[in-house]
Amino acid sequence: MIVFRAAERADVAAIVALLADDALGAQRETADLETYLAAFDRMAEAPSMFLLVGEIEGRVVATYQLAILPGLSLRAATRALVEAVRVSADLRSQGLGALLMADAEARARAAGASLIQLTTHRSRERAHRFYDRLGFTASHIGYKRALD
Repeated sequence: MIVFRAAERADVAAIVALLADDALGAQRETADLETYLAAFDRMAEAPSMFLLVGEIEGRVVATYQLAILPGLSLRAATRALVEAVRVSADLRSQGLGALLMADAEARARAAGASLIQLTTHRSRERAHRFYDRLGFTASHIGYKRALD
């Protein structure tokens, strides 16, 4: 049985391994562990930023990041933004992703969010089908720009 909990600093190496465990992540996640630990520390200081892990028998097998974003649009709606969703490759297609997203939704509701949103890379076609099955709609076009 999977248990979702707040990530701890000791989980960072396992989280980074999950993030790097696909074609896109393998290209992006190349920093040394100290860089990720420093980022974890910054996240831990942010009151509306949550890094979660899913654990089975002491093994970190899933992760996601949840940000709670108060806003003025949509009648001052609070949004929940889900990022960096990953499930261990050997456990995919077993329902853990749906449990992960249910956990994210429950935490979003508890934080007062009336909308949950996410972005996913255009190449992740399996992920798109997954989010469609969960009732998400591809309602917007997203843009990114590096600020280096």
